[in-house]
Amino acid sequence: MQIPQDADRGRPMRVAYFTESLLPHVDGVSRTLAQLFGFLEQRGVEFRVYSPFVPGPEVSWSARVRPVKYVRFPLYPDYRVSIPFGPGMARELDAYRPDLVHLVSPTPMASRAAGWAEKRGIPVVSSFHTHFVSYFRYYGAPRLEPFGWRMMRRFYARSRKVYVPSESMIRELHQHGIHNTEPWSRGIDLARFSPEHRSPELRRLAGADDTPIVLMVSRLVKEKDMADLVRMEQALRRDGNRHRLVLVGDGPMRGELESALPGAFFAGHQSGADLARWYASGDVFVFPSTTETFGNVVLEAQASGLPTVVVNRGGPPDLVDPGQTGFIARANDPEDLAAHVQRLLADPAERARMGARARDAARARDWSVINGRLVDSYARVIADHPSPLRR
Repeated sequence: MQIPQDADRGRPMRVAYFTESLLPHVDGVSRTLAQLFGFLEQRGVEFRVYSPFVPGPEVSWSARVRPVKYVRFPLYPDYRVSIPFGPGMARELDAYRPDLVHLVSPTPMASRAAGWAEKRGIPVVSSFHTHFVSYFRYYGAPRLEPFGWRMMRRFYARSRKVYVPSESMIRELHQHGIHNTEPWSRGIDLARFSPEHRSPELRRLAGADDTPIVLMVSRLVKEKDMADLVRMEQALRRDGNRHRLVLVGDGPMRGELESALPGAFFAGHQSGADLARWYASGDVFVFPSTTETFGNVVLEAQASGLPTVVVNRGGPPDLVDPGQTGFIARANDPEDLAAHVQRLLADPAERARMGARARDAARARDWSVINGRLVDSYARVIADHPSPLRR
């Protein structure tokens, strides 16, 4: 991929990003953006980031981040929601003169940024990372879902492109009237996530020296369908399956889950090399969530050599080849989920075969290719929408 140039100025493409999630906060969105920003640096693309989180100096692109004012999200205090920026930041953006604005989440700051760009004839793109609308049903407000989709349609209609991580989510967005979509998948670091990191010490810590580990890596929150995980575990125990359930992650449901799953091991939040060791030390990866737009944890498990059992809703089923790299169970059906896990627990040879094929499938997901396609799409959007600022 050649570095996109602004033909009028002879300089590289310049992009302004607006995001609520960024390192040092760690989730799927911040990890995806870290990969993208590292790629942009290597390729000489100019960019600036506006976020309530600012990485430390150990992150090569941290000087490109501009902090913004925010409020804490009531349900999750670790999350921050930026407030719309004022004239001072607008003047800073005018001086920066981006060729493109990329909105990462449908927030007040992003809406303000879209309005700023529209007034100046600068094209806007956005990306769909989190299935916010589906969260209403987990917090007692399912009747708000139609309202949520109306707000989503209004927000994404302002974007020339909406970058979506999976074909399943593209189809769902189309069903709800959001059509200006384009794939932006996710890649994997095959050196970081590898079967080679399997750790007998971690297995011993979890009480599973010679017992198969059923692993789930996730935030411990309602919208990950933890209730289905509990019922799946109860079904596995009822049918006498020898295994150890290990949960890696933390969240507001941890105490409740520890009470409901007395036989499970809770490893807490893990990152870096420790997280990779936990993945590689499992035997079967299970993920009952119905609210994922992609499923980074599924891809990380596959790269670590684990067969994966997911459900047939959201992005994860796009990652699984049934019978080859894992299984796809019916959504919100813990008995069906348990049956697929049980099949893998009962057959070590099939676990090994599927795990090896999962690792092979992960090899095809190269971050540089994926992010190169995104930057090529940026260039097409800019070319089709010349900015008055470049005149």
